[in-house]
Amino acid sequence: MGNRVTRDDFEWVYTEQPHTQRRKEILAKYPEIKTLMGPDPHLKWIVSGMVFVQFLACYLVKDLSWKWIFFWAYAFGGCINHSLSLAIHDISHNVAFGNKQAKWNRWFAVFANLPIGIPYSASFKKYHIDHHRYLGGDSLDVDIPTDFEGWFFCTPLRKLLWLFLQPLFYSLRPLYVNPKAITRMEIFNALIQFSIDLIIYCLWGLKPIIYLIAGTILCMGVHPISGHFIAEHYMFLKGYETYSYYGPLNWLTFNVGYHMEHHDFPSIPGCRLPLVKKIAAEYYDNLPHHQSWIRVLWDFVFDDTIGPYSRVKRLCKPVKES
Repeated sequence: MGNRVTRDDFEWVYTEQPHTQRRKEILAKYPEIKTLMGPDPHLKWIVSGMVFVQFLACYLVKDLSWKWIFFWAYAFGGCINHSLSLAIHDISHNVAFGNKQAKWNRWFAVFANLPIGIPYSASFKKYHIDHHRYLGGDSLDVDIPTDFEGWFFCTPLRKLLWLFLQPLFYSLRPLYVNPKAITRMEIFNALIQFSIDLIIYCLWGLKPIIYLIAGTILCMGVHPISGHFIAEHYMFLKGYETYSYYGPLNWLTFNVGYHMEHHDFPSIPGCRLPLVKKIAAEYYDNLPHHQSWIRVLWDFVFDDTIGPYSRVKRLCKPVKES
C-alpha cells in the first residue's frame, strides 16, 4: 500500500492529437457518417423524464432518516445525476436541438442541471470546448491533473482519496490552470439553480437538497459509473491517449464509453456513436479499449504504474477567439 507510482511526470508528446487525422480518413472513406451528425430527437424527452423523476424523489425522501438519504443518494439519485451530467456533456455539443439552435441547447442544459444541485452546465461547456480542441494541451485542457495531483496522489491510499475528491478537483482545477472570465450564462445558471434549490428547501426541507447534492458528489467519486473519468484518457498503454468502453453502463451514460468515436466525431450524439464504430470498424476494433469501469478504478488505485500523471500532454497554440 505504500509503494510509490514509478511515473514522475506526464507523458509529453510532440505530435497532433490522433483524432484529427482519423476523422479525415474515416470521412474520406465513409462519407455517409456525416448523416449521423445532428440532433438526437429523443434526448430532450429522456432528460426531462430524469429531471422530473428526481423532483419526485425529493418529495419521497423528505421524511427519511439520514442514513437512508445517503443510501438512496448513492444507489439511485446519484446515478441519475451523473447520467444528467453526461447528458449535459452531449448537450454542450448542441445535439439536443442542433447547431442552429445553440441558445436552446444552453438553456436546456441549465434545465438538465437542476437535480445536480450545484450550477455546472454553463461552466462545463466553456471548458469542454478546449478539451476537444486542445486535447492534452498544457494549461489549456483542464481535464488533466495538476503537477501537485500527480506528485502527491501517488500511493494506493492517496489515489483512493483522490478518487473521492474528484468532484472537488474537477470544479476547482479550471480556476487554477486556465481561469476565464465569468460569463452571463454562468450567472443565469447559478441564479436559476439556487432559486430551485431554495424552492425545494421551502417546500420539503433540507433533506431533499442533501439527497441531490450528496448524490452528485458521491457518484462522481468512487462509484462504478465514475470509472469513465479514468477510462477515457488515462494512459493504460503507452502510445494511446483515448480509450473506449463498450459495456452495459453505456445504457446509463448516453454512450459516453464510446469515447474514441466521440472525440473523432463530437457532433454525433451518443445514441449514434455505436453506428460510427460499426461503419468504420477497421479503425476501432484493433484499438485498446476497456472491458469494465470497475476494473479501471481498481487498476488505477492498485497498479503502481498508473496514477494522475498517466496522461498525455502536448504544447498547443491557442486559437484566438473571434
